[in-house]
Amino acid sequence: MGTATKPATRLHVADRLAAGQVVGLDHGQAHFLRSVLRLAPGAQIAVFNAGDGEWLAEIEGLGKGWCSLQVLQQRRSPAAEPDLWLVFAPIKRARIDFMAEKATELGCSLLQPVMTRFTAVSRVNEERLAANAREAAEQCERLSVPEVRETISFGQLLDSWPAGRRLLVCAEWGEARPIAEALQDIAQAIRTETRGEAGPWAVMTGPEGGFAESELDALRKLPFVTPVGLGPRILRADTAALAAVACWQAILGDGAARPPAALAGFPGPED
Repeated sequence: MGTATKPATRLHVADRLAAGQVVGLDHGQAHFLRSVLRLAPGAQIAVFNAGDGEWLAEIEGLGKGWCSLQVLQQRRSPAAEPDLWLVFAPIKRARIDFMAEKATELGCSLLQPVMTRFTAVSRVNEERLAANAREAAEQCERLSVPEVRETISFGQLLDSWPAGRRLLVCAEWGEARPIAEALQDIAQAIRTETRGEAGPWAVMTGPEGGFAESELDALRKLPFVTPVGLGPRILRADTAALAAVACWQAILGDGAARPPAALAGFPGPED
């Protein structure tokens, strides 16, 4: 059993974190601490962001819609994470929320909705997706929150694709290599290079009705695209996205790493 108080919860904050810093929380976070967790001044929570890592903080003041924290000491230093985007055709609300949450847990660095020919959803609430991503990051112990970008068209996606970022396309028809086989070959090629890192990548999935033939044809012609298959079964769009991201992380990402151990002076989940 650890000797220090275990933080009551874990919150992402954009403000600079350093010992002695006073940080103000937004209205939603303050409401969560006061009305949901029913915390009071003196309670300790963990706060984090990608630039400063994770810190222990103490509630200094707490009222209706506001909260100030005193930052005490660092629990985890900033750490590099895989640079993996999830590019996806929007799907129905409950499933897109689920996908944003699980993609965050699986370590995606950016979520990019893309309108394809057969996309049935007409509007995406990017603000809600960003909130889902932040909540998932707070729960899964990662130090960053994936960026959620505004929805764009398929043509805009290809026109603005960044140089040097490779794309794994989940192709439900036509020529495509099994995903594990393709990733293993890519991993072997990376191991022969001096940098030895996967570099920037993205995984792309289509809508519930699948990609249009013209869209997959356009993607296959691009030199940075690797079409892959996910097996003989027809997967839901959200299942396909998460399966592909999990495969990428297992072979090219940080799948070999372990979750953060119980931090020095703090009890772990088993305590």
